[in-house]
Amino acid sequence: MEVAKLKKIRKALGERVRVLRKAKGFSQEEFAYECDLHRTYMGDIERGERNISIDNIAKIANALEVTLSELFDGLK
Repeated sequence: MEVAKLKKIRKALGERVRVLRKAKGFSQEEFAYECDLHRTYMGDIERGERNISIDNIAKIANALEVTLSELFDGLK
């Protein structure tokens, strides 16, 4: 897969996490704490700068109270 396509996917996932986080009323720092992740790491995720592991994706979905499928809903 092309590097540009992978970056686009990371960016889209980060934007999806941000939208869902804000809908739950979490600040980025509060949300990072709920996910047991560092706040700067969470910022990197939301900006699409991190290639995150499935373990951390599961932590994020759990904190958002969504399924993995719902987390990825609409991503292309």
